[in-house]
Amino acid sequence: MAAVGVQHLAQCITCHAWNSDMSMVALCPNNNEVHIYKASMDSNSVWERVYVLEKHEQLVSGIDWAPKSNKIVTCSHDRNSYVWSLEGDQWQATLVILRLNRAATSVEWSPQENKFVVGSGAKTVCVCYYEEDNNWWVSKLIRKKHHSTITSVAWHPNNVLLATTSTDSKCRIFSAFIKGVDARKDATTAFGDVKFGEELIQLDLACGWSFGVHWSPSGNSLAYVGHDSTIHFVTDVGPNPRARSISLRHLPLRDVLFLSETRLVAGGFDCNPMLFGSDKSRIWEFISFLDEVKRPAETKTDTVFAAAKGKFKWLGSEPFEENAPTTTHENCITMIRSLAPLSERNPEKSIERFSTSGLDGRVVIWDLTNVDDVLARLRI
Repeated sequence: MAAVGVQHLAQCITCHAWNSDMSMVALCPNNNEVHIYKASMDSNSVWERVYVLEKHEQLVSGIDWAPKSNKIVTCSHDRNSYVWSLEGDQWQATLVILRLNRAATSVEWSPQENKFVVGSGAKTVCVCYYEEDNNWWVSKLIRKKHHSTITSVAWHPNNVLLATTSTDSKCRIFSAFIKGVDARKDATTAFGDVKFGEELIQLDLACGWSFGVHWSPSGNSLAYVGHDSTIHFVTDVGPNPRARSISLRHLPLRDVLFLSETRLVAGGFDCNPMLFGSDKSRIWEFISFLDEVKRPAETKTDTVFAAAKGKFKWLGSEPFEENAPTTTHENCITMIRSLAPLSERNPEKSIERFSTSGLDGRVVIWDLTNVDDVLARLRI
C-alpha cells in the first residue's frame, strides 16, 4: 500500500488544506505566507503555484478550506485570523479580531460553515461567526478552561459540540452553541440542552502533551493522540463514555483521521502512517503501517551484546546513512487530510484517499482502495 503521489514543495510544511473537488491545495511553507497550488492526483504531474496569500506577519499555523462556500480561513502566530474569499481572480482577505495575547495555533470550519474555531497559546478558544448587520466576523471566547496551549480543535458533525486537545495533557469537549447562529433544536445533544462555553467532558487519558483530535463520521466516537506514544479512543460520547487507550512501541503520533466508523489512520514522528481498526465489539487495535520500510539487512553476530548494539545503531542512524530506513516521508508527519470530494462525501462510505504533510516539506497522497485485500491477508 504505497503512496500514489509525492510532491516536494518546501523545506517544511506547517499545514495544508484542499478545496472541494481536490483540484487545489493551500499550504504554508513554514513562514507567513499561504501558497495555493493547482494540484493533480497523477504522480507524474508537477503542481503549479497559482496564488500567494500575504497578510499575516508571522508563521501561519492553521489553514482550513470550506468546501461549500469556497472560503479559506487562516490563523497565525501574529494572533490574527483572516477569512479569504475569491473575487474574480484575486483572493480578498477579511481580518477577524480574535482578542488574543498569544499565538493562534489551529483553526477549523464548522460542518455548516457558519462558524469556525481557533485554538491559541492563550489557553483560549475563539468561536467566530459572521454578523450580517455589521458586515464583519466576530469572535466569542471560551476562557479559563484550559491550563496550557491548545494544540488542536475539531467540530462534531452536529455543528455544536467542539473537541480540543492541549499541552496540559487533556482532551475536552465543549458546547459551541451560539444563539441566533445555530438553530434552537441544535442545542439539544447527547448531554441534554447545552449553553455556549459549557465544558461537558474532560479526558485525562494521556500522560504527555495531547495533539491531533478527530470525530468519527457519525460523531459517536472520538480519537486523539498523546506525546507519550499513546492513542485514545472514546466511544458512546455522552454523559457515560467508554474509553480505550493503546500504548505504542513506536514514536509519538501527531494527527489522526477517521476513514470510517471502524477504520482510522494516524501519523507522526515515525514518518509512516499507521492504520487502526475496530471489530464488532468496537475494540480498537493497531493493524499495520501503510508505507513500506526498507530495513537494513541483518548480519550474523557472535554475542547478544553485539546484536543489541547493532539494533540501537540502526535506530539512531541518520537519514543520509546507507543503512537508514526508507519511507516516503523523511521527517515527522504533522497533518492528515481527507481526499474525498464534496460530491462523494457520505458518512456511511469509507474514505479511500487521504493526504499527509510534514516537516520534510512533502505532500503525499495515499490510496486505500485495496485496504480490504490487505486486511484479508493479515486475517483482520
